[in-house]
Amino acid sequence: MGLLLLKQQLCQAHKCLKKQGLRPKVVDKMTALGYGNDNAVMETTSRLLDSLLPIALDITASLSTEDRLQRMIEAVRRALPCDAAAILRLEGSELVPIASYGLSEDIRGRRFPLDEHPRLSIVCNHGQPTLFPADSTLPDPYDGLMHGVESLNNQVHACLGCPLRVEGELVGVLTVDAVKAGVFDSIESSSLVYLSALAGAAMRTCDLIAALEERARREGQMAGDLLREMYKDRGGQLLGQSEVMAKLRENIELVAHSDFPVLVSGETGTGKELIVHALHSASRRSDQPLVYVNCAALPESIAESELFGHVKGAFTGASEARPGKFSIADGASLFLDEVGELSQHIQPKLLRALQAGEIQRVGADHTTRVDVRVFAATNRDLEAEVKAGRFRSDLLHRLDVCRIHSPALRDHREDIPDLAGHAADGLRRKLGTGPIRFAPDSQSVLMAATWPGNVRELENQIARAALTAAARVSVGDAVEIRAADFTGLSGLSQESQSGGSQVSAGNVERRALSLRASVDEHQRNLISDCVRRHKGNWSAAARELGLHRSNLHHLAKRLGLR
Repeated sequence: MGLLLLKQQLCQAHKCLKKQGLRPKVVDKMTALGYGNDNAVMETTSRLLDSLLPIALDITASLSTEDRLQRMIEAVRRALPCDAAAILRLEGSELVPIASYGLSEDIRGRRFPLDEHPRLSIVCNHGQPTLFPADSTLPDPYDGLMHGVESLNNQVHACLGCPLRVEGELVGVLTVDAVKAGVFDSIESSSLVYLSALAGAAMRTCDLIAALEERARREGQMAGDLLREMYKDRGGQLLGQSEVMAKLRENIELVAHSDFPVLVSGETGTGKELIVHALHSASRRSDQPLVYVNCAALPESIAESELFGHVKGAFTGASEARPGKFSIADGASLFLDEVGELSQHIQPKLLRALQAGEIQRVGADHTTRVDVRVFAATNRDLEAEVKAGRFRSDLLHRLDVCRIHSPALRDHREDIPDLAGHAADGLRRKLGTGPIRFAPDSQSVLMAATWPGNVRELENQIARAALTAAARVSVGDAVEIRAADFTGLSGLSQESQSGGSQVSAGNVERRALSLRASVDEHQRNLISDCVRRHKGNWSAAARELGLHRSNLHHLAKRLGLR
């Protein structure tokens, strides 16, 4: 009711201001006190009030979470003279970007711990919007991440932050930045308070709708419990906004709530273990442990004991009874990683455990019943292993009740910026450097590489490049990764691999530049064709391309299509 009343009041105020040409008293007061030019204050305030009504209406509109948040960012853009804006959700002690404009594409893969970003911490701790002095020496969290701006910390600029609160609870922040200093000085503070309240309400509405949709799949849980559960599980979430990753999440949700075995297949380094953790987190056994077994590391001589346990005296050295992994996972879930590596000796016993829920400890004369849900993962082609006689066909059928394929990175390249940003944030903490950013030419190189090692290779390449780049700066300074730092990247080092000579940094940079031009041309043609097929509908084109609508607009603008 409070939200509805607020919306009605804003609508009424909006109509009165437009019809009568009246202005809020606070504007006169600010002008009298010398807070900027009267006309500038009035113009900015009117534009801001014009933007509040669409935000209020969007709260109750039938929109997707992504569209609702992105439309909120678009409203902020129309209201404020900014070059960049972002909405960040508070998750524990970190702020996580969920919608943005004017910032690099890897922003959604990054996390902003409050204890490492003083500006964001100040915004969160203040009850009112905070306008930072143009000459503030506090480090800017978006340094090196704003489109077309190499550094924010080395130049005067405008920075505004609004805490987003719902019923007194901090749920996130809205940040607005502009390269030109002083552009926010004429904004009426009370209007920003309204904007913050509506933005916070809209974000909470998105979360509640998502929680209620989840509740429909999980009967008996309250929406508040679901929200806490969602936030708790985000630490190991699968990154990426592409259509491929969206389909993967749908498949996970589809099979997670059953007790059927799940076989996760895919190339090495694609994140099969993350998928298993996501399955377990969304299952009915999520409050129980997920017991892990690396089948490739099990010597054949002890594999049976490790999986099913043994009794005292069962073999030399068995001085006491020991439960196996199946017994430990009774009532919970068991993850058999690299299941294709299991010996043929152990496969019939595993089949029995899956078929009848019965296990027999080594040396025991009776069986024990267990209730275990099994997740298995492999990078092998198990059908080929069956034909070769190395894997039992009946065991494969028992494991393969539900199969989820972990996609190769080459099949969702548009997620590389998110993954790269996430990796860079983790490296910054491990290496103790300043912020780690990517030069434009390095982003092009990442997008064009072949990635036979998938996400794991991407993370390792970024780690090596970050070490190289960090050697160029002083301790604690910002680190910029360039294309030349990826000298060992597949797809860029063919010349050195075939000829045996080292390629100079200049050659790598020149090759990266020509590569970027080729990638840009390919993207330009792809976007143009897609928009044409959808008869100018950019939202539909963004969905087909697996991109956020705002990211597609940014990319199109950079490529000269808009």
